Amino acid sequence: MVYLDAASGEPLDPAGREAYLAALDEGWAGPDRLYREGRRARMLLDAAREAVAELLGCRADELVFTASGTAAVHQGVLGLARGRARAGTRIAVGAVEHSSVLHAVDLAVRRIGGDRVVLPVDGFGRVALGALADLLDQGAGPALAFAAIQSANHEVGTRQPVSAAARLLAEQGVPLLVDAAVTLGREPVPEGWAVLAGSARKWGGPAGVGVLAVRKGTRFAADWPEDERERGWVPGPVNVPAILGAATALRARAAEAEATAERHRELTTLLRTRIPELVPDVEVVGDPVDRAPHILTFSCLYASGEALLLELDRLDFAVSSGSSCTASTLTPSHVLEAMGVLTQGNVRVSLPWRVSAEDVERFLAVLPDAVRVARPQQAGGAAPGTDAAADGAPESAAPTETPQPELDIDAVGKLCPLPVIELGKRIRQVEVGGTVRVWADDPAARLDIPAWCRLTGQDYLGEETPDSRPGVTAYRVRRRE
Repeated sequence: MVYLDAASGEPLDPAGREAYLAALDEGWAGPDRLYREGRRARMLLDAAREAVAELLGCRADELVFTASGTAAVHQGVLGLARGRARAGTRIAVGAVEHSSVLHAVDLAVRRIGGDRVVLPVDGFGRVALGALADLLDQGAGPALAFAAIQSANHEVGTRQPVSAAARLLAEQGVPLLVDAAVTLGREPVPEGWAVLAGSARKWGGPAGVGVLAVRKGTRFAADWPEDERERGWVPGPVNVPAILGAATALRARAAEAEATAERHRELTTLLRTRIPELVPDVEVVGDPVDRAPHILTFSCLYASGEALLLELDRLDFAVSSGSSCTASTLTPSHVLEAMGVLTQGNVRVSLPWRVSAEDVERFLAVLPDAVRVARPQQAGGAAPGTDAAADGAPESAAPTETPQPELDIDAVGKLCPLPVIELGKRIRQVEVGGTVRVWADDPAARLDIPAWCRLTGQDYLGEETPDSRPGVTAYRVRRRE
């Protein structure tokens, strides 16, 4: 198996594993106890805290360890919202933040009686600083409690303008919370944050360890039952062996980060170049340059994302998908939706620390066949291995003797990618310059039909929502060629 899902969790670092196993014997006792074993555990915990704090660029007494990266995010959001409730009740959050941030912000605004302001992103998934500046310039309405912007996007890898956003916020004394899970151990920590969260399993540490750092002077108050441990911010005992393993892994990764980033960037650039050459009707998403070096994401027209991931798994490649557009749900990825890009057949390749160039070449070798399998045969009636299937796109239906000026396609009740498959099959039934209306109730069609037009050179004319068909939208396309 070739593991290409490091953005979900990196394999355990060898140095971190060794430290973790050794600490099972040396650091098992409660670090708050005064007897010898407790003091030894406290020494190991303090050493781990110092090491992580140094790499994060903060003081040791500004850092606590949590039960996971998700817990760090939740506690960071809730603690900052409660601590800043008197200063402001609005929370600004990027549209492409991780779901853990979005869920925590929703809970926080309910508790403080405020509201969430979503900052839009561009087509690469980067937060629009102009929207943040406009929000800060608004004189009326509730004040801003804080903003939450990730260091880089977890699905497409695009770096966020953290330092520039922090400068805008600092002018009005508004703190910035940064979810740095994607980049910790891989890139320098961006400047300007007031609260920082991360996950050890993303840098090769053991699962079950998160980090939460809060700058001195930041208004922060626990919004959960307090405990005597970890400054009262983290309830329950900490896992000293796992924390020591996490700190050791982070130090090992940081020492190699620059060289590894250069190697990963070469490999993801290779993927970015070769995939569109090997696979027809594919859209590579995210910023091509200003991105986390180990993440590459692409989407395939006409393909089922679930089928594509399962086929790659059958071929011994573990990847993930940012798209939730499968047979089990009607909701596409909120990241891809905010970017306005194709959601079909979405694949995220995220390179682990020790990936080889041979692993990437093997992936490129099997990908075309995997995509053909994932593109439903009912698209054009062709089975894998036939000429129609080899083209990658659905076989267009034979045009009528007299092409029509207009055509309606009823795809109501069909999930993606079926509405676009129908459009691809029947577009040539209208004359050049003629229009097609695709009637669909799948939310993913709002993204996928405009993306189909971009990839195939047709004109997207917009959408209609007739009162006579509640919940159904008509998407209008003009045939250009």
